[in-house]
Amino acid sequence: MTDLTRLTIAEAREKLGAKEITAVELTDAYLGAIEAANPTINAYVAVTPEKARDMAKASDTRIAAGKAGALEGIPLGIKDLFATEGVHTQACSHILDGFKPRYESTVTQNLWNDGAVMLGKLNMDEFAMGSSNESSYYGAVKNPWRAKGSNADLVPGGSSGGSAAAVAAFLCAGATATDTGGSIRQPAAFTGTVGIKPTYGRCSRWGIVAFASSLDQAGPIARDVRDAAILLKSMASVDAKDTTSVDLPVPDYEAALGQSLKGMRIGIPREYRVEGMPEEIEALWQQGIAWLKEAGAEVVDISLPHTKYALPAYYIVAPAEASSNLARYDGVRYGLRVDGKDIVDMYEKTRAAGFGQEVKRRIMIGTYVLSAGYYDAYYLQAQKVRTLIKRDFELAFNAGVDAILTPATPSSAFGIADEELASDPVKMYLQDIFTVTVNMAGLPGLSVPAGLDHKGLPLSLQLIGKPFEEDVLFKTAHVIEKAAGRFTPAKWW
Repeated sequence: MTDLTRLTIAEAREKLGAKEITAVELTDAYLGAIEAANPTINAYVAVTPEKARDMAKASDTRIAAGKAGALEGIPLGIKDLFATEGVHTQACSHILDGFKPRYESTVTQNLWNDGAVMLGKLNMDEFAMGSSNESSYYGAVKNPWRAKGSNADLVPGGSSGGSAAAVAAFLCAGATATDTGGSIRQPAAFTGTVGIKPTYGRCSRWGIVAFASSLDQAGPIARDVRDAAILLKSMASVDAKDTTSVDLPVPDYEAALGQSLKGMRIGIPREYRVEGMPEEIEALWQQGIAWLKEAGAEVVDISLPHTKYALPAYYIVAPAEASSNLARYDGVRYGLRVDGKDIVDMYEKTRAAGFGQEVKRRIMIGTYVLSAGYYDAYYLQAQKVRTLIKRDFELAFNAGVDAILTPATPSSAFGIADEELASDPVKMYLQDIFTVTVNMAGLPGLSVPAGLDHKGLPLSLQLIGKPFEEDVLFKTAHVIEKAAGRFTPAKWW
């Protein structure tokens, strides 16, 4: 029998439907893989074997009765940002110690309604703040990929590093993730997996621990484009509990795969050619352009002139919203509490002990830009820049462009505790240079593996689409995936 953990969601769905395997067998295979690999990879912060087996048994019963859901019996990992009833939900922060919600996030409830099985909660940067998964209270996640001839540990990207690493290391069939400035697409790029940040409002944010509410969006990380399409179909919905979720029908994304690209116009933004970008990234971009041309698409140069302001504007808007959202963690009702001589002292001691360095940094930045005397100079200006970034995209789309092709990251995965990046937060923030514009404009963006660099590490391309046209991104990414092939790491763990 083939290793069940190597099956894609589509393949597992077929075998489960044909009764060649059972959901319990599939779940046990993943639980065994997690037990063997997680002490090394550190992708899971909580594993739920009993719950997983119970859910798998229920799936087998439904399959036998001919009542299988769209994800019946498929074992998934859940990012620690999603509330899961009665199960560890701490945003990988010390300040939420012991928190187990009494409710389920809308996205995870949608998945369970479709028959998916929960394996456990996945590691992430604390409160989703980071590009390397090194700010987690539970320690760094190790990328399953290693450079040729090297034993050095690499980061899996962030903040959804646990999600990306677990998918790449075959520790779940797929994973939920969230993206505020690139936190789905960048870790997907670093691990050779597929990640999509849907349009803002496509998935409900209810029950997801908030970082920056006007930027956060849930999406899947999967092994290939088809699996990502299957997962997003189940995750997406309108939700009365989230007024920013949009009441639009969710298409069958899988049906878009294999459709022709003839007549499509793909935009190539000149502003994404940044100084110091490795030649390999430029070569990969050109290769992607060639593949899309071969598939019948027309490629046109476009300009997104306000791109250069996106990163500084993002690092004003996101920390400002974080400063406001994270004010609720005070040690009074749940999570960590450090006693003090009075309530103010207790607040101060709890927050000082509970938040990590990167979270504190962003709270301080956010509080500063929202403070009297600086609000107009920083926050208001950043919101105006955001409007201009959104308009750049609108002008390109109104001129007949169907999707935009860019690199996903400025490099392949870098080392854990990289001294240059650790000592300079701004250099770490530059990891998001190709991804933050998409969140600022609320657009869908997809990262698809497209090749390996000279070190044998995966590199990805990013596709950016019109609002709620994720299906266009899936069919375009499918063409790139077929041309590039799929990439899996050599097992060392």
